[in-house]
Amino acid sequence: MTVKEKISLFPHSPGVYRYYDAAGNVIYVGKAKDLHKRVAQYFVSPDRLTRKTAIMVSRIADAQYSVVDSEADALLLENNLIKQYKPKYNILLKDSKTYPWICVSAEEFPRVYLTRRMVRDGSRYFGPYSSVMHARNLLELFSELYPLRSCRLKITGDAVLRKKFRPCLDFHIGKCRGCCVGGISVRQYNDNIEEIVRLLKGGGREMIRHLKEQMNEAASALDFEAAEEFRKKAASLEKHYGKSLIVSSVIGSIDVFSLVFDTNEAYGNFMRLRDGAVIQSLNLGFRMNIEEERSSVLGMFIGEIRSKFGDLSREAIVPFRPDVEIDGVEFRVPVKGDKLALLELSLKNAREMRFNSLKQQEHTDPDEFRLKVMTELRDALGMKELPKHIECFDNSNIQGTNPVASCVVFRDAVPSKKDYRHFNIRTVTGPDDFASMKEIVNRRYSRMLREDPDDLPQLVVIDGGKGQLGSAYEALCELGIADSLTVVGLAKRFEEIVRVGDPHPLFLDRNSQALKVMQHIRDEAHRFGITHHRNLRSKAQIRSALREIRGVGEKTEQRLIMHYGSVARIAAASVDDLASLVGKDLAKRIHEALTQDR
Repeated sequence: MTVKEKISLFPHSPGVYRYYDAAGNVIYVGKAKDLHKRVAQYFVSPDRLTRKTAIMVSRIADAQYSVVDSEADALLLENNLIKQYKPKYNILLKDSKTYPWICVSAEEFPRVYLTRRMVRDGSRYFGPYSSVMHARNLLELFSELYPLRSCRLKITGDAVLRKKFRPCLDFHIGKCRGCCVGGISVRQYNDNIEEIVRLLKGGGREMIRHLKEQMNEAASALDFEAAEEFRKKAASLEKHYGKSLIVSSVIGSIDVFSLVFDTNEAYGNFMRLRDGAVIQSLNLGFRMNIEEERSSVLGMFIGEIRSKFGDLSREAIVPFRPDVEIDGVEFRVPVKGDKLALLELSLKNAREMRFNSLKQQEHTDPDEFRLKVMTELRDALGMKELPKHIECFDNSNIQGTNPVASCVVFRDAVPSKKDYRHFNIRTVTGPDDFASMKEIVNRRYSRMLREDPDDLPQLVVIDGGKGQLGSAYEALCELGIADSLTVVGLAKRFEEIVRVGDPHPLFLDRNSQALKVMQHIRDEAHRFGITHHRNLRSKAQIRSALREIRGVGEKTEQRLIMHYGSVARIAAASVDDLASLVGKDLAKRIHEALTQDR
């Protein structure tokens, strides 16, 4: 039976499907609300598939499925199978960190401790925590509120009655109530544990209110010692939650998901709020080996969070609708108010993860990083080709003197300084930036067309607005190459991208690598041009200072500059020293001319 015949028998039920290659390896795992309809999409219209997906379909030798009761079950099963088989074409988690959990052990006198390993022995786990410091702060809070044991002894009521243990130092300094020697009953101890569990589940605000009520009741009953204990606990909790990120006093329990996409990768942030405070936050990265819908990536993200944190809150904030529905969970896309602010806070965390990942990749895998930067720039500008070769032009003149221009070259998103070029403006009189730009672009590419037409850049950047861009585009049209490359302007004031024929400027994300490489090449062109202009002005000043002296011609000027290096050193030289080069009479005139204003 062929694969097409086999999938025609798939049921119209929710479930998970698996594709196998000829060697029997699982190459893709997917979930579906309707298995038959979803799987048929890969084979009914193959011409609509993207290139990577078409390659995957060509390698499918077998298909199998598993039926489940609901979409939510399909999501969890898909997540588990992907982790088990690590299929080649699936969205794969990039983050290999093992995040810590807070464990409440399954013992008669439970321990509360930090661990990175989950053991299915009945213990309760809370987390994971992306910040180890946050988890440790919680443990310190619990230790302050409830003097629990920190030892690993197997303490039971029977062992306590037989006086099997002796109290440790923690008991003597008040950090433990001494459950090993009967200092606290099992019931009292476990009441403390349940309060800790309530705090870990996000019931901090409720606990503070409850403690204050107990404090008032104890005070009314004239039990001031107990009232003081309740007051201290409430104060400690208020101090801890005062340091927590309070987003909104009107938001209760809610989960927030956000995603930032970058070519074939995505970066997600999850936040869980209780009583308006962020109690958990986790960043995850995803690599997409075939083209995936954004909703599918979000569904994968939600499945991963459910596998780590358990059931979601009744309300979940998302940037767009996921490709899955979960009973009892309402997905909302906010448009204003506190919930939109929550989503933007989550997006800020996801962007920060993306930025840090790129910075790390810049050092660990520079080739992959540069490819990603060029791909981002290509997509941002709507180019057909990768901008492997970029050139940027800038004019430099001060009040019309010594007009010059510079051309800097980037290859594979890094400067290629051996290809930098200076231009002295020849045909333009006065400070005319538009005409100067047209001249240098024409000169640059007319020469390139003669000498190396295969080395034309994919992208030309003009430092300036519509006027400079229009002049450069005219020169390219006259040379007949305007359609074979992309030319844009980068205006300084708002860092907007100006495009030919588009009345609206393009604004790139200020944190994007695409904008950073545009700014880098623009700043490099400006620096290179200013340096050349400064050198020309310096030479002109030297020439004017010496040439105004009667008897100093071009050869005498060259001889003096070659010997002394600068006008200042010539002025500092004695008449006798100068006379050895130019004769005594001329030496006196030069010395007097250069020192009369000193």
